[in-house]
Amino acid sequence: MAMSAQVKSTRQVLRGTPVVPGVVLGPAVVPGPRVEPTIDMNPVPEADRDAELQAFGKATAAVAKRLQDRAAISSGSASEVLAANAAMATDRGWQGAAEKLISTGSSAAAAAVAATAQFADLFAKLGGLMAERVTDLNDIRDRVLAELSGLPEPGVPVPDVPSVLLADDLAPADTAGLDPSLIIGLATSLGGPTSHTAIIARQLGIPCVVAVIGLDTVVAGTQVLIDGGAGELTVSPDEQVAAKAVAAHQLVAARTAAWSGPGATSDGHRVDVLANVQDGAGARVAAGTAAGGVGLFRTELCFLDREKEPTVDEQAAIYREVIEAFPESKVVLRTLDAGSDKPLRFASHPDEANPALGVRGIRIAARDNGLLDRQLDGVAAAAEGLRAPWVMAPMISTAAEAEWFAGKVRERGLVPGVMIEVPAAALLAERILEYVDFLSIGTNDLAQYTMAADRMSADLAELTDPWQPAVLSLVARTAAAGAAAGKPVGVCGEAAADPLLACVLVGLGVTSLSAAASAVAGVGAKLGAVSLDDCRRAATAVSQTSDPAGARAAARAILG
Repeated sequence: MAMSAQVKSTRQVLRGTPVVPGVVLGPAVVPGPRVEPTIDMNPVPEADRDAELQAFGKATAAVAKRLQDRAAISSGSASEVLAANAAMATDRGWQGAAEKLISTGSSAAAAAVAATAQFADLFAKLGGLMAERVTDLNDIRDRVLAELSGLPEPGVPVPDVPSVLLADDLAPADTAGLDPSLIIGLATSLGGPTSHTAIIARQLGIPCVVAVIGLDTVVAGTQVLIDGGAGELTVSPDEQVAAKAVAAHQLVAARTAAWSGPGATSDGHRVDVLANVQDGAGARVAAGTAAGGVGLFRTELCFLDREKEPTVDEQAAIYREVIEAFPESKVVLRTLDAGSDKPLRFASHPDEANPALGVRGIRIAARDNGLLDRQLDGVAAAAEGLRAPWVMAPMISTAAEAEWFAGKVRERGLVPGVMIEVPAAALLAERILEYVDFLSIGTNDLAQYTMAADRMSADLAELTDPWQPAVLSLVARTAAAGAAAGKPVGVCGEAAADPLLACVLVGLGVTSLSAAASAVAGVGAKLGAVSLDDCRRAATAVSQTSDPAGARAAARAILG
């Protein structure tokens, strides 16, 4: 995670992939090297191996407990990511590999390093979303090593003044723990627009740019101006130019803070501006904003760290907390979206060469109908006496899948819909809408599958940019199918959190936008400052461009 800083910083503009809009100025802070504990590579006497096994077990349990505690007090994607990392710390495969090494004479620390290398190599070869887990796994290793050695837990430095954090990459646990009052901007050399770092930064509202070329040349302490909307980092900027840029952004921020809903363009065209949540705590936070409801309730969190499937009653209690937070508003619940980088301990996942293209989402339910039936029973029980939630399935690829899912949802008096994440589903949107009442576009996966590019790869960040014309063309096609059928089409991917892109999506015919609670006001305020005609003209202009940079420029020329 540490970066070298051998080249003296001079005034220059570094460019990357924009993630979270915002303009801030501050000194650069750069993580130092993680403390490398001394690892004894000598064989451990047989009489001491049980003690090493116990030490390893205690260390992994302590790391998992700290991550679980952080997940419990976090919300949104930060909580989900921390919970997933806590599960990784006690993963049976990784622990088993380390314990086997200890039983044959390795020290606990040496075994942790060797087991991590084994799994990191496997994940890297698998590619896709699994390759992203290498950063997470290495972070778990470093935390376990620190625990075994009695060293402080690794992490990013805490600056004395508001600063801009520059790093090669950040572990999810580090990103989730950032204090937005002290880390006011973030730039990384690696990562993509839908990486864990990007998603959590968006939730925290920290202006962020990823995949920045030349970032390792910036010296700690240098003043930097970060423009998260333009994807630029200016090193040693002109003081007057920087002050003007920050002041202009502060006017936008003031307008955002004053927005109180409901979602609509300046000429009164209604657009639902909703929040993405993952549990009751997150829903209550979202209810404190001007969000008009929940556009994406991720249900994975109550499954990921479980050895056994939660009962119907346990699920109902979790779901009801979210529904009760918005008793008079729309709540859209996504059924279990596990698999790929979110494996279930209690589900029979096959050993897949490419998990991102494997058994995930609705495909798990097709293998185990009972899992989906029990989840829908839990949703129905949670909704008793309250407004029935809308329920959508992830990773739908065919109209037959949509028909099958819709039947199960309607049997329980719920409103069926599906996610459009696979290009095949976008191309068949008209037929799918014959069976369901709404569509919700997940732009993160739609970009990945449309562009045949790993959404976590920094090298491919431009390809997985949601501003890619091919991706927006599929969004437009899906929205047109919804309009023809008289049924709503929303966007709940990270694209909905970009105020400028949100306006373009409305111009394409999207009827609702769902984003992290921290992004709701920014999206709503921007929509309120432009007309529907402006949005449509911007959408037309964007459709005539050939790359994300051109698309952004075309939209900005019309929407400001």
